[in-house]
This record gives sequence, C-alpha cells and structure tokens, in this order.
Amino acid sequence: MVKIIVAGAAGRMGRAVLKAASHDAEIKIAGAFERADSPFLGRDVGELIGEKSVDVPVHPDVRECIDAGDVLIDFTQPAATAFHVKSAVQAKCAVVIGTTGLTEETLRKIREAAKKIPIVQSPNMSVGVNVLFRLIRTAAEKLDENFDVEILEHHHRQKKDAPSGTAYELARQIADARGKSLDSAAVYGRKGETAARKPGAIGIHAVRGGDVAGDHTVLFLGEGERLELTHRASSREAFARGALAAAKFVAKKSSGLFTVQDVLGL
Repeated sequence: MVKIIVAGAAGRMGRAVLKAASHDAEIKIAGAFERADSPFLGRDVGELIGEKSVDVPVHPDVRECIDAGDVLIDFTQPAATAFHVKSAVQAKCAVVIGTTGLTEETLRKIREAAKKIPIVQSPNMSVGVNVLFRLIRTAAEKLDENFDVEILEHHHRQKKDAPSGTAYELARQIADARGKSLDSAAVYGRKGETAARKPGAIGIHAVRGGDVAGDHTVLFLGEGERLELTHRASSREAFARGALAAAKFVAKKSSGLFTVQDVLGL
C-alpha cells in the first residue's frame, strides 16, 4: 500500500485527489496540509471530502506530516511546489507534481532534486491527455508544414496561468517533432496586422470562463482538409486518478525524473 501526503488539501485538486484516494484500496491517506491561514486547519480529511473520518487532520505545514508518507502529491502553486520539493528531498519522500506555470528556475530545482528522490512531473496527469501527446506528435511527424497548426485550450475562470501547461506541452511536442524551436514558432493569439500566418507557426490560444476542468484541441489545417484532435476533461477526477497511478509508479523508484508517459509505458 502506498502512503500519500496531499498538498493544498482544501483546493480543487487536493480534494479530488483525496476523494479518489479514499476509494483506492492500494492507497492510504497518511497526511494532508494547507496554508497556515486556511480555515480548514485541524479538520479531518474525511470531513473535507464528504467521507467518513480517516483520522488524518489538515496540517499547516508540509514538514509536520511528510515523514508519514511514501509520496507527496502536489497540485499547488509554483513557489509552494519548489518549497515542498525541497522538504521532500530532506525527508527522502517521492513526489508527484501536477502544478502548472512552473518557472525555469523551479524546473531546474526539480531536476536537481530528482537526482536524490524519484519525481513524476507533468503538466497534465490524465491518461487521455498523455495519449494525446503521443498522437499529436505522430501527426506532426506525418503532416508537413503545408498543414498549419493551431492549439486551443479552455479552462475555468479561476485558472491563473495562460496558456495552460498542457497547451505548452502540446506545442512543444509538435515543434520537437518538426525539428523546430518552440520559442521561435509559437504565436500567442493574434490582433491587427499580425494576423497573417508565417510558415511553421504554431498558434496557441487560451479561453477562460465557467467551470471547465480542461479542454484542449489541436488542429492541423491543410488545403481542402483538416485534422482535429480533442481531449475534454469533464471533471478533475481524471487528473486525480492519473496522480494516484503516478504515486504507485514512483513509490517503487529510488530516484529520477519521470513523466506520466513513463507511468503509462508510452
């Protein structure tokens, strides 16, 4: 049985992970924590997710509970994630990171930490999206630059980063498959006389509104035909299930940086 610690326990993804974990026979909830000013501190995790008591309180600091777990699951904010990873290294605890909007500095810290502990880090934990990564890479390899590429992502109104980490990864996979630098190929929205496409451009567009868990569409647009590949997440349960699968995978490792595609054997 894999013992997990959940960061941001009262957040949307924290609750989703805890809820899924409470129904997974291979997972034990060993700890949970929130910000020091959270009104949920001290409450039982079961109460937080509408389940029976699991006799695990919500702590105000990762360091108060990390020693109890095998894997820390983190869907919080970039600055917080960097601190949590540092704490995990000290506790020799594996980490699953679903936080998006990570800075290059935080990614560097994650790579350094992965030399000492095992980490799964991905911009999207869902099985379907990770299969989409593989599919769009194949499409980008087979469809040359006569096919223009546009990426459209839609998330709930409260999502802070834009475009999404998933959209970036989709674009990166396409650029890499075509032997290009994403920095030079990416175009983020269009306005005015900049609207005409340049050869090889990868358009990336973010939509924010409602309670959308996450929709991503990649369009390959040719002359007289187009290919559209879409993934729609109807709830955060898909991300939570992927995170738990990643926890089971990374708990068996000693060190290294992995993705969900590694978890799925893709």
